[in-house]
Amino acid sequence: MTEKTFMTTEELAQKLRYDPRYIRNCLKDAVFLEGVHYIRPFGRRKILYIWEAIERDLTRDFSRKSELIPMANGGVCRG
Repeated sequence: MTEKTFMTTEELAQKLRYDPRYIRNCLKDAVFLEGVHYIRPFGRRKILYIWEAIERDLTRDFSRKSELIPMANGGVCRG
């Protein structure tokens, strides 16, 4: 099993150089998906981000935009 690095919102913000509020309000559930980029241990409120998944998607080539369907609210559907 691959080791995963779990980070709090504040630790992730420091690593990415973003404000923690921006991660909570804009990136969570829009860019970062529950079960892929973050988990809620024991079904609680606390959120732990998975660094390896975030790093993988940060460096991924998104030139294949045909897989993304734009939504009216400005988000995308990963169809």
